[in-house]
Amino acid sequence: MEVKLAKSAGFCFGVKRAVDTVYEQVGTGKKIYTLGPITHNEEVVRDLEEKGVQVLESEEELLNLQDGTVIIRSHGVAKHVYDTLKQQNLEHVDATCPFVRKIHKIVEEESSKGNTILIIGNETHPEVEGIRGWSKSEAYVVNTVEEAQNFDVFIEKKLCIVSQTTFNYNKFQELVEIISKKGYDIIVLNTICNATEVRQQEARKIAKDVDAMIVIGGKHSSNTQKLFEICKNECENTYYIQTLVDLDFDRLKTVGSVGITAGASTPKNIIEEVQFKCQN
Repeated sequence: MEVKLAKSAGFCFGVKRAVDTVYEQVGTGKKIYTLGPITHNEEVVRDLEEKGVQVLESEEELLNLQDGTVIIRSHGVAKHVYDTLKQQNLEHVDATCPFVRKIHKIVEEESSKGNTILIIGNETHPEVEGIRGWSKSEAYVVNTVEEAQNFDVFIEKKLCIVSQTTFNYNKFQELVEIISKKGYDIIVLNTICNATEVRQQEARKIAKDVDAMIVIGGKHSSNTQKLFEICKNECENTYYIQTLVDLDFDRLKTVGSVGITAGASTPKNIIEEVQFKCQN
């Protein structure tokens, strides 16, 4: 079986930086907490929990915290969370991805000018929740064609459009085009991470050329879900797995070629295990 592994598969810069930060903090011997799972990969989170890292699932848990070091994950958080950390006098380490932090600054600055913020992304994703929390006024979120078509808000000045860093690039363009026809005075800032665009383009290219496609990543990983959608459109035999044990190799016995890609939160060792099994 011919195996084509995407060069961009696995940890992106922001996730690797955040995960490395947690492992470094574990070595200090202090109580370590993360605001939400450090990455949307169950294997990584489980390993960190075994090393004593605790996940704070809500701001209420943060308010009840008395000591320890709190790590802000790569997805970032709303501005008021920083205020809470300060009020609680808690030590914190900020592992927000620089590309996400850039969006926070854009949203804060543009909303300060009186412009309305529209985020293209998943409303319930922690990155989007964090971005909304930097707007001086209500920020809106659009995720689908239907939501874009139904978007009808009174805008006093300009409409500033930004994107979740892991959003599908082609879909972003489609939604922006729909909204641009509504007559708003708009500022469009494509804040999709370049690594995301490269990963999606590479996955699409590989999926077109193989008999089967394997997409590896956590079930809650937004960018992995988008990779799966892209690959599925190009290759009907596309499989979404978290680890090697999820893959049914009986289905691959008759294929001549298989492609492998992985989300930004997938560790290298999991990718290598799948690759080795396919090649042997």
